[in-house]
Amino acid sequence: MPRPKAAPETAAPSYEALMERLQQVVARLETGELPLAEAVALYEEGVALAARCQQLLEAAELRVQQLIVGVDGVEVVPWEPE
Repeated sequence: MPRPKAAPETAAPSYEALMERLQQVVARLETGELPLAEAVALYEEGVALAARCQQLLEAAELRVQQLIVGVDGVEVVPWEPE
């Protein structure tokens, strides 16, 4: 008997997709014309989106490193913005 196919895994939203949604949330909140319950729900969503974006930025910062080829070989040095 053939096995049922598993549902395809959904990829986590990208940083860009999360930021786009966060901008939409902020724009809706800035209108000031939402019912209180909807405004609170959007605010909660915005806080969660901002936190996830921050997590993604921190993870990216950890991965961004410079490779410096020195006399002793390759040395990994944390990236520091100028």
